[in-house]
Amino acid sequence: MDYKKPAEVIALMIQAGTDKGRLGTTDLFIRGALSGMLLGIGTTLAVTGSVQTGIPIVGALLFPICFVVVVLMGLELVTGSFALLPAAYFHKNLPMPVLLRNLAVVYGANLFGSLLYAFLFWASVTGFGQTHASPLIPAIIKIAEAKTTGYAQLGGAGIATAFTKGILCNWMVSMGVVLALTSSSTIGKILAAWIPVFMFFAQGFEHAVVNMFLIPEGILLGAPVTVNDWWLYNQIPVTLGNIVGALLFTAGALYLTYGRKKQATAAPENAHATAVPELQNQMV
Repeated sequence: MDYKKPAEVIALMIQAGTDKGRLGTTDLFIRGALSGMLLGIGTTLAVTGSVQTGIPIVGALLFPICFVVVVLMGLELVTGSFALLPAAYFHKNLPMPVLLRNLAVVYGANLFGSLLYAFLFWASVTGFGQTHASPLIPAIIKIAEAKTTGYAQLGGAGIATAFTKGILCNWMVSMGVVLALTSSSTIGKILAAWIPVFMFFAQGFEHAVVNMFLIPEGILLGAPVTVNDWWLYNQIPVTLGNIVGALLFTAGALYLTYGRKKQATAAPENAHATAVPELQNQMV
């Protein structure tokens, strides 16, 4: 059967985190940069769908396309690594220095890719600053303001809100990574990854890598938002929330209930043979 049981999935999580720890800096950076760009493309696709139809849920249905591409191509998205690497660490397969190095490189690569796409999209939508007629421009500016100065108006409560939305977001995003492991077929992986990512986007939760593109893009398009606003009221608290969500509700909870059991630690007889090619197709 195509479906893998939870204990098998957690064993695959552990192996995926272990394999990620073996990747060199060049591979991590290239795959991370591509992931940042792809999430930017997914975000502009979602905004386009929402603006053209006037129905926000359409954007939420479209956004997971980018996530699926990242999963199927085995790219590196730090929000998924926030779950996979700790699972390997809990199992004593990955030392802490390697975990921290991996996350730092991928975070930086995601940021680089997001900013690169932000420039490319700005150039395409404004004709290198010559026109601002696109209906996407005010929509992106409005979102960028809501994600920064909107929280700033609430003071400490705004920062706490961004942090909380970060937790809820990456619980779902990291579950998308895990659910993709429940299937060995392409269609199965697509559907399994799509569901939780749609759930996070539809409810307006906060994803650190999406915001690495969306807020700088808003600034480029003229939003009255500063770099300080971006990092203080969104990027830092959202990143911390994403870490907590993946660590507690995905890596920690699932490892405690499945990872310590013999059926999870002792993979099936052909697990190593099937896990390696499959895990090469797992991002995040």
